[in-house]
Amino acid sequence: MTGSALDPLRGDGYLRLAVIVNPGLPPGFLANTVATISVGIGARQPGLGRIDLVDRNGLHISISADRPVPILQAGPEQIRTLLTRATSQTDLDIVVFPEFARRMNHFSEYEAAFPGRDLMQETLDGIGLCGPSKVVKSLTGSLKLLR
Repeated sequence: MTGSALDPLRGDGYLRLAVIVNPGLPPGFLANTVATISVGIGARQPGLGRIDLVDRNGLHISISADRPVPILQAGPEQIRTLLTRATSQTDLDIVVFPEFARRMNHFSEYEAAFPGRDLMQETLDGIGLCGPSKVVKSLTGSLKLLR
């Protein structure tokens, strides 16, 4: 991937992102859920935002993103339904934040507990999607922006 919004390897030529979270979470949990999902998407798609810029004074920075990242809202049941629909797509990266992860103090605990869990039976605080624009739009088009 070149770091631009156009990606000829994807179905319609445009890679789209969306992060969907439960608006009922406290502000700190909302921020943590969005941040964690965003890091997960970035790890799956390392070309996202991989652009460095230099200002007129020579300050070098890495950009935060090279395309919009809408933060949408959905309740836990809607998020679970979205996960079910998203898993039928073969060209979509999916990052999920289950509520039980908050009770874990170390990743090793989460990693050990995960195989014994059924995500379709868990409360999900958020989900991130990254894939062809048409696919992501079809899954998230009816959701409202988080405000």
